[in-house]
Parts: sequence; structure tokens; C-alpha cells
Amino acid sequence: MAKRITVVVSQGQSANPAKRELEEALVGALLMERGVDVTVIPHLYDMAPGSTGMLCMEGISGDMVILSWLYPRGAHWSLDRNGIKGHFGETLLKGAADDDDDDDEESASAAEEDADDKQRVGPRDLPDRKIYHLHLMQHAKPEPYLEEIRRIVAEANVQTVNLLGWIQGTPKPEQMDRYLNPGANNVNGNGNGALSSEVESPQGPAQDAGAAPTDLSAEPVRVEETPARRWYPVIDYSRCTNCMECIDFCLFGVYGVDGAETILVEQPDNCRKGCPACSRVCPENAIIFPQHKTPAIAGSPDANAGGLKIDLSQLFGAPSAIEVAAQERDGELVAAGRDAVGLTVGIPKRQSGKQQEPKDELDNLMDQLDDLGL
Repeated sequence: MAKRITVVVSQGQSANPAKRELEEALVGALLMERGVDVTVIPHLYDMAPGSTGMLCMEGISGDMVILSWLYPRGAHWSLDRNGIKGHFGETLLKGAADDDDDDDEESASAAEEDADDKQRVGPRDLPDRKIYHLHLMQHAKPEPYLEEIRRIVAEANVQTVNLLGWIQGTPKPEQMDRYLNPGANNVNGNGNGALSSEVESPQGPAQDAGAAPTDLSAEPVRVEETPARRWYPVIDYSRCTNCMECIDFCLFGVYGVDGAETILVEQPDNCRKGCPACSRVCPENAIIFPQHKTPAIAGSPDANAGGLKIDLSQLFGAPSAIEVAAQERDGELVAAGRDAVGLTVGIPKRQSGKQQEPKDELDNLMDQLDDLGL
């Protein structure tokens, strides 16, 4: 039997007609695909532990494809914090502007590789499955998403074919062809529809490619629930170094530590709505607020963009990231009836005690700008 993958469509928080049209178009098309089970849930970031939606997600044991309006990092670690774990599946889907950013992404990857000597918390207790994330902001039409889902399902089943070949002997060429070229073997015979027929298994022959489909979903699984909108930080443990600067900085009791002394978001609903200050002070860009309007804070692949812009803006006298974070925190403290603390509490001391180095060209440029009095 061919391997089945559950595709989860996470609905947007708003009733935007264009968004709902895309979601429902995807659900309708996915119901016609082989090897796919379809589940529709509320916005995954809003679902609380123990909710119907989260219990539904916990019941999915195999590979998953998540279609959501969140950046993949934000979606993945939002699920991880609720116990929905898996290896981060690699996807090939690109948005319209992604091709122009390839050089930037390669530079960012190189920078991350250079920083790999740091001790990071890393993902823990991962089951043997993959979770793929497709960002619904990348395309306005369903076709690119459907093509990528077909590729993912076909790739998973090539692995199944290879496993059967290892057990039974070399797979037949026609079996490999069906899975390597899924678009050419759909049930309608037009090369554009459902995935290829199943692999011949030890229990019997595969279903004929021209036969009527027998494994198409009649209806999706729908979670009929409307959770309240939430706001809380999500930790990307693949980046986190457990430096504890966030727990020192946050004064609202959001963060805590587990039995292994690892940082965690202990009281997510203590977070002040709209405040991303702790994300700004994180030295590794490991804290994500998936709903924030700034891509770098919301989990964009270019996680260093926000910090770079703030650092460059200092040339023109703008506040630093730490100062912005302190101002945001003070605003929330005052709103909660508490006193502002400014830069006196929980500010990172990463630069304290650092040996003074000789000035370089950038330092000299800064001195010249200061002399101009701009």
C-alpha cells in the first residue's frame, strides 16, 4: 500500500474572502488526490493545549504537510511547543520574489554555518516523521501548492518502493516510473490530476492506473472551533543557545525553565499583546512572534534582517534594538500599572568586559559622521 500523507490546512484568522477562497480551493483539489488525507483546522497559532484542534493534530501519526499563513519557522515551532513534533521537511516551493533572494539566502546560510560552533539546544524527542510547511502567502492560486504536495507524496513513495525493493528484490521499472513521474499516471489520464497508482505490495497487485479511484477522500476532517486570538513567543530551539537573556529581560513571567534547566515559554498567555521586545534582545534570533508585522520577528527565513536594519539605522541616530525593546517593555509595564525600568533591568551584558579593539574603517567613518554633526 502506498504511503499516505496528511495535509493540514490551517485557516487564517480573518474572514478575508481571498484567503478563504484559496483555502477552500486547496481543500477541494486535495480531495481528488491519491495518497492524501485532508484535515482543516483553525489558525494553528491560536489553538490551545487540549483544544479540539490540538487533539486532532495529536492524532496524526505520520508525515504531514502544513498549509498555513505563517512563515514555516513560526508554524513549525508553534506546533513543536504543543507536542506536535517531527523533522523539518525540505520543500522546493518558492514565491514570486524568492528567485531574486537566492544570493542573500546563501549568504545567510554561510553565516549560520560559521556560527555552528555554538552549543544550541536543538530539537528534542523527535518521532520518525517529517513535517513540511507551505506558506500560503507565496501564491494566490492553488496549483503551485498542489504540485509541491504531489512531489512530496511521490518522494515519500519512492522511499517506499526502495524499501519494498530491498525486501522483495529490485522494484519493477514501471513501478519506479509511476512514482518518479506522478503527473503522467493520474486517474483521469490527462497528466494533470491525482497521483500515480499504488506500489505493488506483498499482499497483492497494485490498483490499475486507469481504474476508478478507491482511496480518494470523500470529505475532509474539519475541526469546527473558533479559538480566541492569542499572542505569545515561540522558541526556535535549532537556534537557541539557552543564554537566558529572555527570562532576565521579560518582567511578565512568560518564561521559565524545565527540569533540564532549558528555557521554555512557561506562561504564554502572560505575554502582553503586540509586544515583541524579548525577540529584539535575543542574540540568536531564536524568539519568534508568528503574528508580528516585521518578517524577521515573525520567522522569516532571513532572520537577521530586522537586526541589520536597526544596526544600520544607528548611523542616523535611531535607537538601537536594545533601546527599542526597553521602550516597548516600559510601555507595557506602564499599561499594567507598574513602573518603567528603562535600561536598568534585564539588559544583556554581552559587551561588558569586552576588550577594546583597534578602530577599523567603520569606526573611522562613524567618527567622521559625528564630526559633521548630522
